[in-house]
Amino acid sequence: MSNPSDPIPVTRELLRDWGLPDAGDSKNSRGRVVVVGGSGLSPGAVRLAGEAALRVGAGKVGAAVSPEIADVIRMSFPEAGVFELGPRGRKAESTLAAELIAADAVLIGPGFDDPRETLARLRTIAACDVACLVVDAFAVAAITNVRRATLPDILIVNANLDEASILLGREPEDIPADVAEIARTHRAIVNCYGVVASPDGDVWEVRGGGPGLGTAGSGDVLAGAITGFAARGLTPVRAAAWGAWTHARAGDRLTERLGLGFLARELAGELAQAVREV
Repeated sequence: MSNPSDPIPVTRELLRDWGLPDAGDSKNSRGRVVVVGGSGLSPGAVRLAGEAALRVGAGKVGAAVSPEIADVIRMSFPEAGVFELGPRGRKAESTLAAELIAADAVLIGPGFDDPRETLARLRTIAACDVACLVVDAFAVAAITNVRRATLPDILIVNANLDEASILLGREPEDIPADVAEIARTHRAIVNCYGVVASPDGDVWEVRGGGPGLGTAGSGDVLAGAITGFAARGLTPVRAAAWGAWTHARAGDRLTERLGLGFLARELAGELAQAVREV
């Protein structure tokens, strides 16, 4: 068990030692992702997350969104299968439910802007037999309002500091120790600001990325990368660490070329090259 005060550094050498699952010979062998999210205010979050999952090697992505933005996603994200969410509070329609069950990893949260809707959608997703669930954005806070036993055994939390405060019930003071506490309390793999913790107390840390990562949509790209790695078959800890490192390295690569001011869509496009470096 690692000490939260002295996290294990996530380096190229560590990731190379861990390796990645064999890609196989078709999209079906590389992992299947569903992203649940989006709103009229932030329809692009689903595309950013879904593209990130594909850029780190996932083979197929589905986008489950409200009817009001379904056509926007169809036109802007031709690589995705698009599923329309039904009325809030109802069971998932059979086609979507089958897709959720078939998915290797499901991400919920990017682009949602209503806490009550997010909670209702989380409950709907949890009612399906989801193999691995990644929660992001409003869905992070929503897990405090559902019983842990109703969520999938494999749960990955991608939180920013505000969301970490909600999970802790206080302001974070020592990020590695606090992320480890969240992981224990919620029996989840947790990533927050490049610190990854498991419920058994192990803690890793990704360094790099820089201030350029503080841009609209960056968190959606990060969540999508983690989900993509999980769908490829990595363990939850390794998926979170690979996702956090790749996201940070993409930021460093863009900073080296462009300086401050790159866009989240450019981050997504840089992920494949970051993986290739390893």
